[in-house]
Amino acid sequence: MPAIPSYVEAVFIATVLLTLWLFIKSAKNKTIVTIICIGWLVITGVLAYKGFFKDTSSLPPHFLFAVAPPLLTIILLFVTHTGRKFINNIDLRTITLLSIVRIPVEMVLYWLFLGKGVPELMTFSGRNFDIFSGITALLVYFICFRGSAVTNKSLLLIWNFICLLLLLNIVINAVLSLPFSFQQFAFDQPNIAVLYFPFTWLPSFIVMVVLFSHLVAISRLTKK
Repeated sequence: MPAIPSYVEAVFIATVLLTLWLFIKSAKNKTIVTIICIGWLVITGVLAYKGFFKDTSSLPPHFLFAVAPPLLTIILLFVTHTGRKFINNIDLRTITLLSIVRIPVEMVLYWLFLGKGVPELMTFSGRNFDIFSGITALLVYFICFRGSAVTNKSLLLIWNFICLLLLLNIVINAVLSLPFSFQQFAFDQPNIAVLYFPFTWLPSFIVMVVLFSHLVAISRLTKK
């Protein structure tokens, strides 16, 4: 991977920490969430630093171990009684505000594109419109909440659906740009940055937390 300026890594790590802080802040049982999240960041960080995810020839790809555990955890949270209880205690205001992390993420992706770490289609100059979610998060936060009460449920629900679709759009494009056997896009410049430390934390942590935040909000807002 070409050399990436140190400020890109600094901004990205700061974004990871902001995501972690907001996610912990949104949860009722902060101790357990803190332990699990930091443990996961340490595990994936060490593996990425040692080059574990750079192996693109193994089956299944090593990269699968960066995304499968959090995806499985999200599923378990929604299908178990304990998980549903955890979901119902999450602060919707904070989980909405969490989407502001998508603004620095988009900047990092653009810098990585300039450094030949990701394809242009993963940036806001390509097919990635996810920066809309980050820009509008603060606005939606102030419009849809008064104290702890939701004052505009319809707008909040629509916004979450739109942001979820935008997230899925970039995730699909990013996955199909990975240098694996199923690659469909960006053969001239594949998505390699996420295989390296610290950028592995983008798919293994930030994307998973943001995905979870929208699923939680949609679930809570459609619950009778």
